[in-house]
Amino acid sequence: MTRLLLAAALFTLLLAAPAAAQDVQTLHYEYGPVEIKPGQNTIELEENALKPAVNGWITRFTPNLVRKDGSVPRVDVIHLHHGVWLKDLQPLFAAGEEKTTISAPPGHGWRYLTSDKWHMNHMIHNLTPTPEEVYITYDIDFVPDGTPAAAAMTEIQTVWLDTVGGAYPVFDAKRGTGGKDHRTTYPDEAGALPNGWTVPEDGALVGTAGHLHPGGLWTDLTLQRDGRTTRLFRSKAKYYEPAGAVSWDVSMTVTPPDWRVQVRRGDVLSVSGTYDTRKASWYESMAIMPTMFDPGGTGNDPFTVDVDVEGQVTHGHLPENDGHGGSRLTGLPDPRELLARPVGGSGKVAIQGFVYGQGDLSSVGRAGRPARVRRGRGLAFVNRDAKREIFHTITACKAPCNRSTGIAYPLANGKVDFDSGTLGFGPKGFTAAVNRDTWTTPKALKVGTYTYFCRVHPFMRGAFKVKPKR
Repeated sequence: MTRLLLAAALFTLLLAAPAAAQDVQTLHYEYGPVEIKPGQNTIELEENALKPAVNGWITRFTPNLVRKDGSVPRVDVIHLHHGVWLKDLQPLFAAGEEKTTISAPPGHGWRYLTSDKWHMNHMIHNLTPTPEEVYITYDIDFVPDGTPAAAAMTEIQTVWLDTVGGAYPVFDAKRGTGGKDHRTTYPDEAGALPNGWTVPEDGALVGTAGHLHPGGLWTDLTLQRDGRTTRLFRSKAKYYEPAGAVSWDVSMTVTPPDWRVQVRRGDVLSVSGTYDTRKASWYESMAIMPTMFDPGGTGNDPFTVDVDVEGQVTHGHLPENDGHGGSRLTGLPDPRELLARPVGGSGKVAIQGFVYGQGDLSSVGRAGRPARVRRGRGLAFVNRDAKREIFHTITACKAPCNRSTGIAYPLANGKVDFDSGTLGFGPKGFTAAVNRDTWTTPKALKVGTYTYFCRVHPFMRGAFKVKPKR
């Protein structure tokens, strides 16, 4: 299941004596091939044998996702929802589709021993009905033991901080929530309790960066001590997306190399995430800030020194994010102009083979005519693909919802918000599945045409119509 490239180059590096270059080696690994099923969006946990051959220190980590030929797939085709590199089943590094590079500050590193057990937790999202093979790649800067640089290294640990907790820490940021500024902050404005981490010993925080989903604006890292609270760092999302904060065309700011924050035993650290809720609703959102902790280290007292400084991005716009979508017609009809018909048979709209059984905008003839339901009644859907471990949603989008698919289109921005949740089955708390395959539309919908899409496979579009009671 694993492949190590550049073995000859690695051997050469290990024989070299790059003291003048601070003894740093750059090692390249390709984890895979990872076979992705049609429409896959599941979490996998597997052993990972791709790691350095000698003891030493890791000082930098750069992730990516590639095909067999080395090309990087477009994000609207194959999506790295997340990858988490685990050491002895504890998070070491993590990556989302923003692909932030993680660097330890000068003189610091993550201790590595060949006896460490590594695992890969990954969630690769195939937005198409076509199977794929990909590799999760990562480059690490490595300082072997026995070098002058290794002898002077200070150890840091990764503290995993997120807003929710658990293996799949997600929340919803609904459109229109958050007050006049149309921004909602989780957990502060959701009535949820903070998910705090209590510092076990005196030391220093020496780096952090945020992870968000589309719609996210920033994550905040805060510290609470003796009834006082202060913000330590705001990791901001810098969007390159022309439509604004609505896609994965983004990079996150990280702390500068000289950022040092003194923490004490008993301090409580927590994270919040702020989302823009003007244009759309954001389902299954995240706000995570893996943080570097130097046990016994020293830094600035955050209650006497302003440590909440501006961060910096680790990369600009990535070419795999060029497929913005929504800019051209696709030949799909405007469902507002189509005649509707009642649902036959079981009375449910079946979702099967990546097609909505009735009202799918890619269908022709009777199958393409929107389902008709009387006002005051709900329209039922059933995911027949759930038997193949394929998830689907029915999520409201703005009519006619028929333009080109991309990372910024379609959005959950229908005239009325509704969402089925991720229809399918999987371990609770370790998957997006809601562990049911059926859903019924709200019964209070007014007369009109409603368009929807699948958040898991956005090329899937559909429509139904609500008619007067008589």
